[in-house]
Amino acid sequence: MKVQSSPGAAALSLNSMATRISGHRILRGIELTLPTGRWTSIVGPNGAGKSTLLRVLAGLLPTEGVVCLLGHPMAHWPRRERAGRLAWLGQGEPGGEDLTAYDVALLGRLPHRAWLAPPSPEDHAAVARALHATQVWDLRERRLGDLSGGERQRVLLARALAVDAPILLMDEPLAHLDPPHQADWMAIVRELVAAGGTVISVLHELSVALQADDLLIVQEGSILHHGPCADPLTHAALQAAFDDRVAIHALQEGWVALPRISRKKDSHAN
Repeated sequence: MKVQSSPGAAALSLNSMATRISGHRILRGIELTLPTGRWTSIVGPNGAGKSTLLRVLAGLLPTEGVVCLLGHPMAHWPRRERAGRLAWLGQGEPGGEDLTAYDVALLGRLPHRAWLAPPSPEDHAAVARALHATQVWDLRERRLGDLSGGERQRVLLARALAVDAPILLMDEPLAHLDPPHQADWMAIVRELVAAGGTVISVLHELSVALQADDLLIVQEGSILHHGPCADPLTHAALQAAFDDRVAIHALQEGWVALPRISRKKDSHAN
């Protein structure tokens, strides 16, 4: 998978950012810099503003303050150039139910093609790589609407991968994926990052999120903590964000977050 970026440069940054939706302030006072070449997972309680923050980073929501992509204000990027540098996989994305899986993935190549130009050999090669990476090559002639939820999700991931963008943003990418395909997704992410790419993902699966390089913890529309997943301060902040109802345990490689079960003492016990 081809990615081009400058190691150490800011992939995305937010300055004095705040966002309102239907008159309600969802995010406020956000100052954030996300470097290239790292996988950052965004986590937090339900309703914390995780998906809203990701959509702001993708330039999909109007916002106060300044959002920068690769050091330049998002608004200054021509739409096609921006789409070629930042790929997006959202929740419940429409994908064209009557299109084949191959044609859905081919949509990811639109930023690289002139208006009405036919797909090039490079476009077809990028689509083939993406479909093989997500293990849906054998489904390439099937209609998207005929696929299971997990198969559909992997096709939409292939569409995002086919962009060959240096930055990939994903909102709940593990939806409908069974554990083996979740492991495959993590392998894809690690391959992208090893190649110099940047991945930013919103995840509910805390144990998967802890396998990232950095954790961005959102609580009540603000950033509670942003730091390496290996840092004990990050673990403490994650537990605090969920009212100490999760506990972080060390494994041979990495960490796992498990629900903390509290039992009330039986007042009638001897």
